[in-house]
Amino acid sequence: MTKFPADEILQAHRRYIATRERIDAGKLHWDALAELFSDDVTFIDPHWGRIDGLDKVKQFWLDSMSGLEDWSFPHEWEVVGDNWLVTGWQNRLPGRRADGSYYQVPGMSRLLYAGNGKFSYEQDLINMVHMAEVIGESGWKMNDRLRQPEKVVRTDSWGP
Repeated sequence: MTKFPADEILQAHRRYIATRERIDAGKLHWDALAELFSDDVTFIDPHWGRIDGLDKVKQFWLDSMSGLEDWSFPHEWEVVGDNWLVTGWQNRLPGRRADGSYYQVPGMSRLLYAGNGKFSYEQDLINMVHMAEVIGESGWKMNDRLRQPEKVVRTDSWGP
């Protein structure tokens, strides 16, 4: 496997962050991220599961983010090791608490850099229990545009 320079990986991630900021601002749709991923990309989401292939990932972004237009996902930090980049960000809901703090839950992503400014893998990590607690605390309500995955793994189906 080719080892890419950290600066090249960081430059690709900065384009990713800039695209995400434009999405958060309502200037682009989520499928605009496609230019930053390889055709054989694998994306792993904590709620929707594994999605393989760029066309399916583009549809996943549109489906999974529909109804969350009033949320934002500010970037906080990044670390590069070998061809991997790990980044921390927030799932920020609309509104603020009485003390001025945001309703937000931290998330992390692992991205594998494939060269030519593209990533071939992303895995998002979010504590979904914490997410549900903060959603409840904030009073945020799902709207009719919010889509849910067709297949959700249920915890009562785990085990022998």
